Amino acid sequence: MSASHLVAESVWKTIESTHSVNEEQLSVLHFLFGKNFERATRIVDQRGVKKIIGEPSGRSILQVVGESRRKEEYLCFGENYCACYSFFYDIINRGEQLCCKHQLAARLAESLGACVEVKVSDEQLAVLLSEL
Repeated sequence: MSASHLVAESVWKTIESTHSVNEEQLSVLHFLFGKNFERATRIVDQRGVKKIIGEPSGRSILQVVGESRRKEEYLCFGENYCACYSFFYDIINRGEQLCCKHQLAARLAESLGACVEVKVSDEQLAVLLSEL
């Protein structure tokens, strides 16, 4: 694990434990993620992160709205996966970034309790996941 990744994880853990973010934490995350973090904060500010919760299991996935005119929605598993093109091209193939803006938005919104919660049946959640 890279030093950048370790620093980011430390900051995320603090934000998750307090459900708040301060200027120093924002500054560190901006330093590590640059424009992707700026874009992620815009997505969170516009309430563009949904937490889709299956009932009765309580299983969930995050859905993040893109910034293009088409307003695509991408399914994310926080720091592990995003269905967007950038995740596969910039992160998986080229290894140029730690994560995409959708992952950052998902993690920030979930850490701050800023997700829009949408409840669906477990069957509906399964169908959504099968389309990945």
